[in-house]
Amino acid sequence: MDSPAAMRRRLRVELKRLRAQKELTQRDVASALYWSPSKVIRIENGQVGVSVTDLRALAELYGVNDPKVRSELAAMAQNSKRQPFSEYRDVLSPETIRYFGYEATSSLIRQVNPLLVPGLVQTEEYTRGLLLAWGKSEKDIDRIVESRRERQELLEQPDHPKIFMILGEAVLHQAVGGRAVMRNQLSHLLEVGARPNISIQVLPFTADANEAMKGPFVHLEFPDISDPDVVLVENERTTTSFIDDPVATGPYQEAFYQLEDQAAAATELGVYVSKALEWLVDPPENT
Repeated sequence: MDSPAAMRRRLRVELKRLRAQKELTQRDVASALYWSPSKVIRIENGQVGVSVTDLRALAELYGVNDPKVRSELAAMAQNSKRQPFSEYRDVLSPETIRYFGYEATSSLIRQVNPLLVPGLVQTEEYTRGLLLAWGKSEKDIDRIVESRRERQELLEQPDHPKIFMILGEAVLHQAVGGRAVMRNQLSHLLEVGARPNISIQVLPFTADANEAMKGPFVHLEFPDISDPDVVLVENERTTTSFIDDPVATGPYQEAFYQLEDQAAAATELGVYVSKALEWLVDPPENT
């Protein structure tokens, strides 16, 4: 059975398709149903679920008369209500919870991060060091670490998505949590990078100006070809945004391919980790 996140995404895509088929704008829908435009936008963005009453109204407006199609839409709505990681709403934003749901149902993950080890492959100590530096309370840190531990169970599943990561070389040299913590994190990267279906490349300091300098992003693909790709663009200080328009997601995929060409081969990860470890050796005691 598809996950709630997959169902919600599929319903959202189908509702947008039906609206476009009737050549209606979001404002047209809002006006016809006496809704606010923001309600239509939230439904189509997957920010809120769709009640049975609202779904019936949309189906009527879109001319969906086939009982089978209406039943399928209702099933999607019903099965999309429970979101994974919802028990962590006290420490995770709605956008983060939504992304975790997408990530868990993806078939391929392409991730670029020039500054941080991605959460999916962080050690617990690295996560704690990062969150402590960002001013999180011990209580919140414990909760976030718990959610991240649950999220990382994805990597233990035999059918986990193919994962391709490109990290800036600076990521390996930033001693988050201290030297000992970072040494363990680097060892973990080597271990994860050696697994089948996981590739970790390093973008060297010597690389020319590149797309990674615009900031981190994640590009997700899904098993069902009817599900559009999703791009996550995240700024730790401000907002998180999702893009699922093929016209907009395509350039991110192209950017990733360009970065793959500029980055060192995944087989050279050990070389860059060894170089970083030289900087993380404890300094000799003063004599």
